[in-house]
Order: sequence, then C-alpha cells, then structure tokens
Amino acid sequence: MNFSVYWQHADAVSKTLYFVLLAMSITTWTIFVLRLMGTRQLKQQAYAQLSQALSKLKAKFSPLNFEQRKAVAEQALLRQISAEKANAEKGVAVLGTIASLAPFVGLFGTVWGIFHALVAVGKSGQAGLAQVATPVGEALIMTGLGLAVAIPAVLAYNICTRVNRGLAHELQDQAHSLLIDTMLQQDSSAQAAEAKATANNLVGGQA
Repeated sequence: MNFSVYWQHADAVSKTLYFVLLAMSITTWTIFVLRLMGTRQLKQQAYAQLSQALSKLKAKFSPLNFEQRKAVAEQALLRQISAEKANAEKGVAVLGTIASLAPFVGLFGTVWGIFHALVAVGKSGQAGLAQVATPVGEALIMTGLGLAVAIPAVLAYNICTRVNRGLAHELQDQAHSLLIDTMLQQDSSAQAAEAKATANNLVGGQA
C-alpha cells in the first residue's frame, strides 16, 4: 500500500492528523536548526552582556567597600546569567511538548484506522482482507508517522538541553573571571587612591 492509496482512502480526521504531524515535524526541525546555528552567536552576545552589566556598575562602586562591591557585582552577574539562560531555552519546551504529544497523535490515528476496519467488517459481514486491508494500512501509517515525528523531537530536545547546560557552565566561568578581574581592578584603584591620600597628608603635614 503506497501513500497515494492511503491518501485517497483517508477521511477528514486522518488527513487532519497527518497535517498536524507534518506541522510538528517542521516545527521540530526548524527550532533544532535555529538553536544549533544560534548557539555560538548567543554565547558571544552573552559574554558581551555580562561585561556590559559590570561596566554599568563600575561608576557606582566608589562609595562601597570591597564586600559590598562583590555582592553587588555577583547579583548583577547572576541576573544577567538568568536572562541569557532564558534566551537560550526559547523553543526547547516546544520540542519537549512535541516529543510527548506526537506518539499519542499517531496512536489516535491508529485507533481511528482500526475503527474504520471494524466498520467495514460490520457493513460487509465478512472479516476478509479486502475489508480490513486499507483501514489497517492507514492505521499503521499513522503509527509510523507519529514515531517519525516523536523520535527526532526527543533527540533534538536532549541535544538542545545538553548544549544549554554547557552554555550555562561557560557563562558561570566567564562571570567568575569577570568578577575576579573587576574586584582586583577596583581593589587596586582603591589602594592607589588610599596611598595617594596618605602621601598628600604626609606632604601637608611636613609643610
């Protein structure tokens, strides 16, 4: 039984389920390709956003002591990391939803095909191959389509989740490096300012 024969004998429900599965498959591959292509660009943008988040705070660090500066910088980095994680996870939930729903959509098509087979048997009064071949073939096709959509969706979801987990670790490492560099710079600036003030006081005292 080829696909053209199936399509000729399929009713409105079966055709609707087919288009639903087709839309799910297109959505899965679109999200998967866009996520993989945008990972490197998203990483670079995330690094830039982390640096920018700290740069905006440097002007406000002057009246704060070391511990306060560290706490403020950590909160700013954590907030930015959360925002970047949310951007990276866009569409991943859709992949999980498709992976969960596609087998059941195919199963519904299977049940619908078997129902047609039983109706054909009831009308003819004979359980011959001619009465059940087309509906059973329709049911098997819907089962295969459901699995063909669900399996790539599961794989895409797992790959995207793993990539996002790696991105989260890299963002945390970058945030730690930025925090250390910023604190060292601020500490050096504070020590230089304190030394300069001390030197001015000594010169003023000698005068």
